[in-house]
Amino acid sequence: MTAYRLVVISAGLSKPSSTRLLADRLTDATVRRLARDGREADVTVVELRDLATDIAHNFVTGFPGGALREAIDAVTRADGLITVTPIFAASYSGLFKSFFDVLDPDVLTGKPVLIAATGGTPRHSLALEHAVRPLFSYLRSVVVPTSVYAATDDWGSTGDRLTDGLPGRIERAAGELAGLLAGRAPSGPAADGGSEEEEETVVPFAEQLAALRV
Repeated sequence: MTAYRLVVISAGLSKPSSTRLLADRLTDATVRRLARDGREADVTVVELRDLATDIAHNFVTGFPGGALREAIDAVTRADGLITVTPIFAASYSGLFKSFFDVLDPDVLTGKPVLIAATGGTPRHSLALEHAVRPLFSYLRSVVVPTSVYAATDDWGSTGDRLTDGLPGRIERAAGELAGLLAGRAPSGPAADGGSEEEEETVVPFAEQLAALRV
């Protein structure tokens, strides 16, 4: 069985970071959901804090360093992405945006993407909808309906009658991403250097949306 290639982008700056913690929980939930449906996932985690210097050099020279090139190649080959950014001044971090600025504009076309963010206060939660989601819509990604925001108080909260707790939101978003991945054929040998003339299997968008209802 060919595994789905899942790339996780974490833009946390500290170590350890709540951003990476949220990324790991979303990844675990997605892998479990895929396994429940008899599917496998090959996970690659990209820590942007380790690529900050390479990203800056790329803007100046136009050429990515070795580590940045590996990250770009991983995203290019990915079947789906989980992206998590800290929120600063009501928007994504500069490091997060800079990484996606160095990608080819067509790399994320049609790829399922789960968006998530962390912050110190619940008041920044809408940054996912007014900043992060439009970014990936511009890049023509297929963004899952549920975005996951984790403020400091969310880690110990069970939610209320209107809003699920953080574990519930993680599970729902992971299920949506797994549903979208199920509507795609996993990347084959061509992604590892096979013939570039092999055509990629394209699943109509309506079928991808229908997979979310499973």
